[in-house]
Amino acid sequence: MTPVKKRLMNDMKEAMKARDKLKVDTIRMVNAAVKNAEINGKKELGDAEVTDIIVREIKMRRDALEEYKKADRPEEVAKLEQEINLLLNYLPEQLSEEEIRKIVQETVLQVGAQGPKEMGKVMAALMPKVKGKADGKVVNGIVKEVLGA
Repeated sequence: MTPVKKRLMNDMKEAMKARDKLKVDTIRMVNAAVKNAEINGKKELGDAEVTDIIVREIKMRRDALEEYKKADRPEEVAKLEQEINLLLNYLPEQLSEEEIRKIVQETVLQVGAQGPKEMGKVMAALMPKVKGKADGKVVNGIVKEVLGA
């Protein structure tokens, strides 16, 4: 069992003992997503793949968060925010906006991008560098800014 999966299991056991329903439910959803991916892929996932699933779960919650804000559902917004914060603990340390900006500028120089039309080339080279360490929307916004889009 990988370190991230082991940590998820241990944290779920502790949350069950503490009767922390939100934490138990959130970790169960992640564990179910991991198990489904393992069944579909017919192999045990490593830390990188488990981290990808956690990133995907956070993204789904952030997307839902926007919808609940529009629908004026403050209790659901609060719950999703707690789930997002809980899941962020399982990701590698997140990069600051300053660090992302530096990586974006280096990548733009590496690929030789001149303008907004080459954003796809920059993003393709950039995302593996920041995968799991930065929110894709933030990265996308900084790339647009740097390329003058």
